[in-house]
Amino acid sequence: MEFARIQRSKISEEIAEQLKARIAAGALNPGDKLPSVKELTEQFQVGRSTVREALSALQATGIIETRQGEGSYVKARPGDGLKQALGIASLGRKETLELLEARKALEASNASIAAQKRTLTDLARMDEIVQRMEPQLGDDEAGEQADVAFHLALAEATHNSIMVRLLQTISSQMELAIRETRRLQIYANRRVSERLWLEHRAIVQAVREGDPELARRKMLEHLAHVESILHRFLKD
Repeated sequence: MEFARIQRSKISEEIAEQLKARIAAGALNPGDKLPSVKELTEQFQVGRSTVREALSALQATGIIETRQGEGSYVKARPGDGLKQALGIASLGRKETLELLEARKALEASNASIAAQKRTLTDLARMDEIVQRMEPQLGDDEAGEQADVAFHLALAEATHNSIMVRLLQTISSQMELAIRETRRLQIYANRRVSERLWLEHRAIVQAVREGDPELARRKMLEHLAHVESILHRFLKD
């Protein structure tokens, strides 16, 4: 299991966010055991106290639970309370299409807001993720993980915690319904994944330029491409 290098000043928060992203994406599911403190320390290249602080934060929000002598386990996905409030505990085709529509509205807003509020740290993080994508083109698992990290980093660049939680809820539900198709039709196809990589680069550039409308447009173009692939599967 590979994680992005840490660039934030609050390192424990970054570790917690990366673990939350994995849980939200379905890479770690309720009941799954997290890597040990020792393993996470080696992965993130930080001290054990920093990892324990991150795990404590996740435990405080009810996302994980720590069992004495056993380790930490996933208890719930981020945004599960909101998911229940929205009434999307299970997804059919209609609900999935509605989530695709909601994701488009949310992520277009995220891109626009990020263009106005992003910091140099936000830009550095997105740049690092996009650079990491290139040598992984055609690798379905790595491509999925990098994509999740990118969209989460963009949401976090809005500096609006509600936007982040909304994205995590929508993304986790979509991936539960169409994860395998998403992997096979998007990330395992080198031609498709290369185009997505270029689209991600264009979004970051628009955010870097501080152009809200351009960032919004580039995100909509990117999602239209993704949805054109997924719609073929959903409507078969």
